[in-house]
Amino acid sequence: MKKNWWYPSYWSMAAPKSKPVALLAKETDLDAESTSMANSEVKPFTGPRLCALSACDTVELLKKGEVSPIEMLEAAYQRISEVEPSVNALPTLCHERAKAAASSLKTDEKDHPGWLAGLPIAIKDLSPVAGVRTTMGSLGLANSIPEHSAPLVKTLENRGGVITAKSNTPEMGAGANTFNAVFGRTRNPWDTSLNAGGSSGGAAVSLATGEVWLSHGSDLAGSLRTPAAYCGVVGFRASPGIAGGGPDNMRFHTEGVQGPMARSVRDCALFLDAMAGFDPLSPISFPPPSKSYQQSVVEAHQKVRIAYTPDMNGFSFASDKMDAHLRDALAKVEKNGGLVDETCPDLPGLDKTYRVLRAMLWAAGPGRAPEHIQKHYKQTLVENIQYGRDLTIDDVYDAQIGRSLLFDNMAAFLQDFDVLASPVVGLDPGPVEEEYPRELDGKPLDDYITWLKYSYLATATGLPAISVPVGLSPSGIPVGLQLIGPPRGEAKLLQVARAIEIAVGGPLGPIDPNVTHI
Repeated sequence: MKKNWWYPSYWSMAAPKSKPVALLAKETDLDAESTSMANSEVKPFTGPRLCALSACDTVELLKKGEVSPIEMLEAAYQRISEVEPSVNALPTLCHERAKAAASSLKTDEKDHPGWLAGLPIAIKDLSPVAGVRTTMGSLGLANSIPEHSAPLVKTLENRGGVITAKSNTPEMGAGANTFNAVFGRTRNPWDTSLNAGGSSGGAAVSLATGEVWLSHGSDLAGSLRTPAAYCGVVGFRASPGIAGGGPDNMRFHTEGVQGPMARSVRDCALFLDAMAGFDPLSPISFPPPSKSYQQSVVEAHQKVRIAYTPDMNGFSFASDKMDAHLRDALAKVEKNGGLVDETCPDLPGLDKTYRVLRAMLWAAGPGRAPEHIQKHYKQTLVENIQYGRDLTIDDVYDAQIGRSLLFDNMAAFLQDFDVLASPVVGLDPGPVEEEYPRELDGKPLDDYITWLKYSYLATATGLPAISVPVGLSPSGIPVGLQLIGPPRGEAKLLQVARAIEIAVGGPLGPIDPNVTHI
């Protein structure tokens, strides 16, 4: 068996600058952030009171000693037991490990801006957690228990995060509908007959239902952004090197990145602070800014400059309902003093460039797993790997040249705007049994990933992106707006997201699952 694949220690166990004009008031009312969306009046939450609080406010209670990490764990596990039968978001729990960690919390970094002080968190089931079943959603790894944790997992534990559970993911993270042969389907809590997006679907659902306060995710083709949009939470795709690095055997890899998911922009900034930090053992690691991401959110201003594109110059397309909803949300931003222009830079060759970069990951990652693991792969994953194996060296050359041109175009474009905004996806979630949609407003979708085209740009260019909730569709399902920021523009991106969150009356807050399936 080759050990230099993904996380070797794990697999060896397997068989432009704007000037602030008016600062937004700092959030101080706990209830205002936890349940501010008007929707909360009709979407009940019956879980433990602690589970309804924001992550930021809960961490403050932990720091003051007004609540203990053990009490937080008890609340989390109570809520998990209440909702898991309906949604299947956190199939692997870490009771004893979590209690031990909460009882012997390290305080070496208690002054760090990302100190979580004993807050329960979830880790996506693509990242190894020492001593915890970590399956990657694959039958070939169904009983794997790694000896060592991934570097980002260690960082989060050192900064006071208590790992409570592993969140569900499609096999190897391939796909935007979260299901696998090990744990089954994860369901959308707003309507359990629908899918929750993927591949960080379990993470998004765990937040939306109040099981945990922060949930770790990762993103290649919108794997943070799509489930965040479908579940009414925030998903942040950080720039490469900000929130940990790539797999051990591809340490220079920049397309698949890890990042924070949370119920609000401010909570997302807290989690990003907890993840960020220079790691001399990672070749792409990037030092955090001198000012915390949380402070940047506090200093957010309303006079944001947004470029909106409904179709990325015809590259993708959204339903008329989706476009209308996003325009309505942006009109509210304008009413608050923001500027919104409908424009987009040239994006030559984006489709081929992205597909080649993506395929290289699948062929070099899951495509190098031992045969006893690969023989269980679902068909779409097999096809992804084969696409990568069939690439020519000219395909690779063209993709590297193409991504450079795309980056240059975006960097120049974003000198005049804070962000480029677009749909996260072009349609509402489909039935949970449907692996991926085949058509949109009567227009056929060519293949497995065509419906995710809005996610390609940030991935190919290495730019930060975020999905922020902007209310509910007519059918009562959350809608997300994607924002793509300038190079290393995490702080600016969070500020614009916060301005939008305020304009639309968010965040949504946790809900009880709306159980509609039989």
